[in-house]
Amino acid sequence: MRPIGKVRSPLVVILLSIITLGIYALYWHYAMFKETNEYDNEGVNGIVGLLISFVCGIIAAFLLPWQVGETRKRAGLAERVNAIYGLLILIPFVGWIVWVVLVQNAANELWESQGAVAA
Repeated sequence: MRPIGKVRSPLVVILLSIITLGIYALYWHYAMFKETNEYDNEGVNGIVGLLISFVCGIIAAFLLPWQVGETRKRAGLAERVNAIYGLLILIPFVGWIVWVVLVQNAANELWESQGAVAA
């Protein structure tokens, strides 16, 4: 049986990222890369994703939605997010928030389709 990722509230991701001054955002990147990689052994793993996010976050902004979208396609779902969504973070103030919501919701749908339940 394939490991299934965790269903997370995008609002909680955003709030914890703000409260922890970005530390939770780095953990979230790590977890998202790790979960999608472990699901089908494709794409960037958690540690490499964390390093990319830490060293050059703009690359991660394009890579993470691409990896979530590709994982969804391999699971038989519509892609829903892809690399172009990384451009959202360039929108002042709200771009990053919209990006997190779209990427996390796409991941949540993937995990729920595989049997995960929201905590």
